[in-house]
Amino acid sequence: MADSIPLNPVRKNSKRIPYYNSARLSRYSSEDDPSNLDEMPLMMSEEGFENDESDYQTLPRARVNQRQSGLGWFLLGGWKVLCGSCCDCLAHICRRKKELKARTVWLGCPEKCEEKYPKNAIKNQKYNIFTFVPGVLYQQFKFFLNLYFLVVACSQFVPSLKIGYLYTYWAPLGFVLAVTMVREAVDEVRRYQRDKEMNSQLYSKLTVRGKIQVKSSDIQVGDLIIVEKNQRIPADMIFLRTSEKNGACFIRTDQLDGETDWKLKVAVGCTQRLPALGDLFSISAYVYAQRPQLDIHSFEGNFTREDTDPQIHESLSIENTLWASTVVASGTVIGVVIYTGKETRSVLNTSFAKNKVGLLDLELNRLTKALFLAQVVLSVVMVALQGFVGPWFRNLFRFVVLFSYIIPISLRVNLDMGKSAYGWMIMKDENIPGTVVRTSTIPEELGRLVYLLTDKTGTLTQNEMIFKRLHLGTVSYGTDTMDEIQSHIIQSYAQVTSQPSNGSTNGATPSRKTQTSGPKVRKSVSSRIHEAVKAIALCHNVTPVYESHGGVNGETESAEADQDFSDDNRTYQASSPDEVALVRWTESVGLTLVNRDLTSLQLKTPSGQILSFYILQIFPFTSESKRMGIIVREESTGDITFYMKGADVAMASIVQYNDWLEEECGNMAREGLRTLVVAKKSLSEEQYQDFENRYNQAKLSIHDRGLKVAAVVESLEREMELLCLTGVEDQLQADVRPTLELLRNAGIKIWMLTGDKLETATCIAKSSHLVSRNQHIHVFKPVSNRGEAHLELNAFRRKHDCALVISGDSLEVCLRYYEHEFVELACQCPAVVCCRCSPTQKAQIVRLLQQHTANRTCAIGDGGNDVSMIQAADCGIGIEGKEGKQASLAADFSITQFKHIGRLLMVHGRNSYKRSAALGQFVMHRGMIISTMQAVFSSIFYFASVPLYQGFLMVGYATIYTMFPVFSLVLDQDVKPEMALLYPELYKDLTKGRSLSFKTFLIWVLISVYQGGILMYGALVLFESEFVHVVAISFTALILTELLMVALTIRTWHWLMVVAEFFSLGCYLASLAFLNEYFGIGRVSFGAFLDLSFITTWPFLWKVSAITLVSCLPLYIIKYLKRKFSPPSYSKLSS
Repeated sequence: MADSIPLNPVRKNSKRIPYYNSARLSRYSSEDDPSNLDEMPLMMSEEGFENDESDYQTLPRARVNQRQSGLGWFLLGGWKVLCGSCCDCLAHICRRKKELKARTVWLGCPEKCEEKYPKNAIKNQKYNIFTFVPGVLYQQFKFFLNLYFLVVACSQFVPSLKIGYLYTYWAPLGFVLAVTMVREAVDEVRRYQRDKEMNSQLYSKLTVRGKIQVKSSDIQVGDLIIVEKNQRIPADMIFLRTSEKNGACFIRTDQLDGETDWKLKVAVGCTQRLPALGDLFSISAYVYAQRPQLDIHSFEGNFTREDTDPQIHESLSIENTLWASTVVASGTVIGVVIYTGKETRSVLNTSFAKNKVGLLDLELNRLTKALFLAQVVLSVVMVALQGFVGPWFRNLFRFVVLFSYIIPISLRVNLDMGKSAYGWMIMKDENIPGTVVRTSTIPEELGRLVYLLTDKTGTLTQNEMIFKRLHLGTVSYGTDTMDEIQSHIIQSYAQVTSQPSNGSTNGATPSRKTQTSGPKVRKSVSSRIHEAVKAIALCHNVTPVYESHGGVNGETESAEADQDFSDDNRTYQASSPDEVALVRWTESVGLTLVNRDLTSLQLKTPSGQILSFYILQIFPFTSESKRMGIIVREESTGDITFYMKGADVAMASIVQYNDWLEEECGNMAREGLRTLVVAKKSLSEEQYQDFENRYNQAKLSIHDRGLKVAAVVESLEREMELLCLTGVEDQLQADVRPTLELLRNAGIKIWMLTGDKLETATCIAKSSHLVSRNQHIHVFKPVSNRGEAHLELNAFRRKHDCALVISGDSLEVCLRYYEHEFVELACQCPAVVCCRCSPTQKAQIVRLLQQHTANRTCAIGDGGNDVSMIQAADCGIGIEGKEGKQASLAADFSITQFKHIGRLLMVHGRNSYKRSAALGQFVMHRGMIISTMQAVFSSIFYFASVPLYQGFLMVGYATIYTMFPVFSLVLDQDVKPEMALLYPELYKDLTKGRSLSFKTFLIWVLISVYQGGILMYGALVLFESEFVHVVAISFTALILTELLMVALTIRTWHWLMVVAEFFSLGCYLASLAFLNEYFGIGRVSFGAFLDLSFITTWPFLWKVSAITLVSCLPLYIIKYLKRKFSPPSYSKLSS
């Protein structure tokens, strides 16, 4: 049925029919006609296809927004938009960015640069000496809570408003600020030291007078810099020369793009051919470089040498560049600096860390605003009941200050101390060793996550490839039968060496046969294995690297000659770990790659014989072609063979007809193996010469060069002989599958964002069970313009409950035109995989989810390319992996293994959120109860703005008398850790935010009003004869009530909680005995100071007990009934 639905709504007698047809035909047109596109809505509901009225309802939002103007819009929030845009405009003017331009850089002549370029210094600090104090104060006082305390504390300097002592207001505020300042200062100093260390690294700079040492931060555009092996490249450079003979070197890019394999870079031919280093100054040459941009995978430029006739021009591409933050892995390189500092690719791709604020803090901030409103209303009511007599305005302010305990300053102190306690508990948890909490302000976020965005390489996988399977069509070899292959290889090469007279023809027999008589002759299994292994050993981009024991550069060559390719000293380098795994495997079965340069490669047979091959052409792997090819000529026989390997989708149409390839590829993919199809074709000398002529002509063409070259290569890719199918496994991290299942059951949606290829990403998504076995995967086709994106999104809309796989380029097109619609569709998917994502795109996806869903996001990664995403997310988790520590240093939480995330969220996230919610509400309750008593007291005493309790009692109440039991709530837990991990579904409740909401808050308000009223009225009713003792009586009952309420709130008792309860009670009783002058009414008590004889009388004791009982017993009964008749979900488990 779905297939029969037309792709787009087509109206009867509509004028738009031609457009839709043409859109289908011109899917590859470069840009669509914008006027038509605006009339092309994207359907967001299934009915839209049948109901032809609804297709105008979802026009692109930009056009709808244009019509929103006028007074109504202004009042409904337009003023906010206007103010915001004015501020943005001012900010933009203040820090106007210099426009990035293309540049011409003369070799070794920084003084010839036309413009001033940024300093090459790394700066990760948030503040400097001047902005530190204002910056930290702003971050603190932008919260309503802190600003409110500041105003109240400042009001106490006005004599007519003064109530009590100054220290009761300033001491807690000062304490909070001091703790925050110290914490920020320590972080800032650490950042400064890290930056200083990086900026003061020394490099050799080449000048006319020879080499000089310069600091990394003093390097300028145009400098010639020498970078030794294992040294970090300090700025973006063009690669001019290398000490390696073949004019190429390897660099490690793991801190830039997250890929651990080495990349091959090629020096500019003109400068590499110069006889000596010093000659770089004797030539007159310059580099033209495009303007700095984000894309780390592309570069366009030209190298020109002027002092020759004719001038030498060389085009520069990505393989001639050395980006900053990469590391030289082989040889010594000399480069000319083209971009420095803020203009380097690595800095352009990192976002600045923002100050993260937890959702719980924002919710509490909202509640404090509600409390403030209540406080003002209460004060106004008091003044109104007075009848607005005398200086009522001053009285109003005095009442506001009197009731300021409604919003307790101890809220921030308690919560901050609580957060530190949670951080300490996380780091001390033996089940997740090595976990570090770097941002102590957001542990509660771990309990509120809805989206988890994870990197693939090194996070879900170990990035270690292992060869698992070789399939020849009729026979399949697994890890346990590899020795059979080895014996076949030894046997086939032994035959060659035992018949030297016939050796050359015998080695080439199979290929000759196929050429003459086609696949009629069935080859023996042995010869097929021989062919397959040889093809795998030849068709790749791998280079063997030998570590020289000679230490000094001069000895390298002689050392290499002495080594004679010793096996234990060889490592393989390639741009893909899959290729290394294949070459390692051929070595294990007896055919070893021992040497390779740009024009030839050598293999060693099991018997130690060296086979040499000339590399005639190489066609590198691209994400478009999904295959790589190589044409080699065997030195001993002169045979020319074209080998090719690639993804099954690309190779299926290239190889000869067969009935097993598709089925076996499916089987291997289900096992989580990455498959490659290997094929070959033998070429005659004439065939090759013809191909080479056409290929070189295509390479020189100016228009459509890429298409013409591809067409020539495709003429070779016909009827190739299918040799074998290989399966390689990228090993997953320990316990990835159960962890992902746990997170899915907890209601967390997982998105995988990776820089890797589409096939690899899909493969890992299946093998890690990110996408469950029975789920369909929708691969989003590559789109390049609005029309294609529109059609593809419509196609995706009709799929239900399927995982989405999309590439970074297509994603960018979709977000440009259909951001809202795309996010809405993607959020309905159980899993999303984005491949070929740049670091900036990863961060962009995080921000999109935050804006469109308003849910909490968590990003987890392990490489330098994940830093932007980690910093943009509400909660960033870094894994200390093979890709360095950059991600774990930038993250809020650092873990050592992916599996630890389960416990971190289910147990610690749950506890932190539940405890902070209980603690925050209890501290508010503590403030509201005393404010209610103050209100009752004032209303009885003719609405006088006189404090009920003295300053010391108030400070004591907030600290020594109740602080320890209230703070002991941070040890409370509603569910045992084992239960939380066994039933991850419990986590879903947390994301709804029910532990702290306006509903729970109102319940606490009612409790506070009830208890405050009972305590005060009870004290006044029962103590009419000894009215002067009302302070002592009500305060004692208040303290007892608070201690009992803590006991009522606790769900799981801890021995420290019991200690805290009894310690607080002891402190209070002791102070009754020693500080009795405070227990009077008002500043001057009514002549009756408290005496011990009164406290010890029976009436005092039974009356206090009665009041306390009336204030607490009903709540105990209600709690018991609630637990009995509507227990929470977790109580069913714990019982």
